[in-house]
Amino acid sequence: MPGAAIFAGMKFSVADQSNGNTIHAYTDNSVVVNGITFSKSLVIMADRIIPDWRPDSFQSLSEEDFAAFVELCPDLVVLGTGQRQQFPDPRLYRALIDAGIGIEIMTTPAACRTYNILTSEGRKVIGALLFN
Repeated sequence: MPGAAIFAGMKFSVADQSNGNTIHAYTDNSVVVNGITFSKSLVIMADRIIPDWRPDSFQSLSEEDFAAFVELCPDLVVLGTGQRQQFPDPRLYRALIDAGIGIEIMTTPAACRTYNILTSEGRKVIGALLFN
C-alpha cells in the first residue's frame, strides 16, 4: 500500500497531521509519533507531547497523575495500560470525573488507535500511554 508505515507488525496509513500529533506505529514497548520513537510512558495531545510521563508502570499510577490532566481541559483521557487491560481504582481518577472529563481505559494498542481516531475528528483528547 503506498504511503503506509510498517513497524513490528502494526501498519498505519500515513496520517493527516493537520489535526496535530498522531501515532504512526507502536510495539509493546514504544510508539512512533511524527517519526520520533518514544519508549517510556507518554502523554500525547494534538498540540503537545509530554515525554517520560511519571508513572513507569500501571502499579505506580497515582491520583496526582490524573489530577494533572484537569488543567489541560480535555474532553476525554484515553488510558493505555499496556498489553493487558487493567482498571485503576476509581479514586485515582476522581479529579477527572469531578471535572466532567471522561476516561476510557484500554490496552495501549487500543488506546493508540482510539487516540488517532478521536484526534482526526478534532476532539480534545489526551492519550496517556503506559508500556510493559
